[in-house]
Amino acid sequence: MKLEFFGAAAEVTGSCHILHVGGRRVLLDCGLIQGSRRDEARNRDPFPFEAANIDAVVLSHAHLDHCGRLPLLVKRGFRGPVHVQEATGELTAILLADAAHLAERDAEYQSRKTGRNVKPLYTKAEGEQVMRQIEGHSYRETFDVIPGVRVTFRDAGHILGSCVVEIHAQENGVERRIVFSGDLGQYDTPILRDPEPIDRADVVLMESTYGGRRHRSREKTLEELGEIFTSERSRRGNILIPAFSIGRSQEILYQLGKHYDEWDIGRYRVFLDSPMAIEASKVYWDNAQLFDEEATRLRRENGGMPLLPNLKLSRDTQESMAINRLRSGAIVIAGSGMCNGGRIIHHLKHNLDRPETQVLITGYQAHGSLGRRLVNGEETVRIHGRTIPVRAVVHTVGGLSAHGDQDDLARWYEQIPDRPPVYLVHGEPESQRAFGQYLRGRCGAEVHVPVPGDQIDLDRSPGG
Repeated sequence: MKLEFFGAAAEVTGSCHILHVGGRRVLLDCGLIQGSRRDEARNRDPFPFEAANIDAVVLSHAHLDHCGRLPLLVKRGFRGPVHVQEATGELTAILLADAAHLAERDAEYQSRKTGRNVKPLYTKAEGEQVMRQIEGHSYRETFDVIPGVRVTFRDAGHILGSCVVEIHAQENGVERRIVFSGDLGQYDTPILRDPEPIDRADVVLMESTYGGRRHRSREKTLEELGEIFTSERSRRGNILIPAFSIGRSQEILYQLGKHYDEWDIGRYRVFLDSPMAIEASKVYWDNAQLFDEEATRLRRENGGMPLLPNLKLSRDTQESMAINRLRSGAIVIAGSGMCNGGRIIHHLKHNLDRPETQVLITGYQAHGSLGRRLVNGEETVRIHGRTIPVRAVVHTVGGLSAHGDQDDLARWYEQIPDRPPVYLVHGEPESQRAFGQYLRGRCGAEVHVPVPGDQIDLDRSPGG
C-alpha cells in the first residue's frame, strides 16, 4: 500500500492524490489548477499517471479545484466510478457544465484573437460524460471502492455535501485507516453542520489553506458587515461581492436575509448575478436535511430560508449588463470568487475607478488572480485589455471564509485519538510551515509537507 501526492502538494489548488492498494489505484480528487494564466495553462499538461489505469475516484466535494479536471480524466481514458456524497453529485453537475461553457467561450475568443483553432480545455459533452460515472452516497454510509478499500464519508462542514474521506484499506494482512480531510469548514458557521470528528486514523492527509492565520471572529465579522452596509459611503455607490457560486453565495444571502432590518438591506437592490449560483442555491434549499440546527429552525419558522424581498435573480446576459447602469444602491453578488472570470469582471470594470464603490472579498484569492491583486492593494489592474485605476474601497472579510482557520483545523485534528502523522496539502508553503509548527507545539503532532511525486509507504510506517 502506498499514497502518492500530485496536485495541491506545496500549493493550494489542483487537489489530486493516488492511493495504491492490491495493485489497483484510487484517485482522491481531480481538481483544476487555478490562479494566474500560467498556472491555469498547466491544466492542459498530461497527468503524471495514466488516466486509464485509475480504477475509481473518490471526490471530497464539488469545488472546481477538487473536481474540475474530471472531464479531462475521462477524456484521457478513465472509465471507473466517481464516488461522491449525494449533494456533491448535484453540485458537481452544475459546476462542470459552467466550467465547460466558460472553456468553450474562452477558446472561441482566443481563436478569433489569434487566428488559430484553439480548443477548449473540455466541452460540455465531456463534462456530461463524467456525470454518467457518478455514484452517490450518504454521510456515514460505508461502501466498497475497490477490493481491499472501503470508504465512509463524514461531514466536513465546508460546503453542502463536503466530505472528510475515511478510508479503510487492507492488503496482505496489513490494515490502515487513511483520513483525507478534503476542505474543512469553520465551526459554528451558518447553514452547515460543524466538521465531524474522526475516531481513528493511521495517517491524516489534511488541508492547510488558512493554517497560518486566524479568522476574525463571527461576531466581529457580522459587526464589520453591518458597518459596511449601513455606512454613508454605501449610500453613494454600489457594493460588489465576488463570491464562489457554491457555499459563499448562499451564506451571504442567508446573512442578508437574517439581518435584513438591522442592516437596512431594504434600501438596496440585491442581485444574485450568477446562473450557476442560482442553480446551486436551489440545491441548497432542496437539501435541508443537511442544515445545522439554526438554519433548520429559521427554515421552519419562515416557511423557507430568510427572505429577501428585494432579491433579483439575474439569469441572462442582458439582465447582468443592465446592472452596470446603476450608479448606486446595488449589492451585486457575482462569480467568480477569485475575480478570474465570470460576470464580476464586468462589474469591476465599470465600478473599480469610482471611490464610492466598495468591494467585499470574502474568500481565498490565489496568487496571480485579480482578486489577490485587489487584496494586495494594487493601484491599477488590467481588465479586458484596459488599465483600470482602483479607487474603490476593498474590504477583506476573512470571517466568512468557508475554510477553517488555524484553530479550527487544529481543533478537528486533536480530536483524533493518538495524534497520527499528518501530511499537509492544499496550502501555500508559508501557511503550511506556520501550521506545521503550530500543530507540533499544540498537539505534539508528527507533521510532513509533501511535494508532487512524494510517496508514503503504508506497509511499513505511515509516518515514514
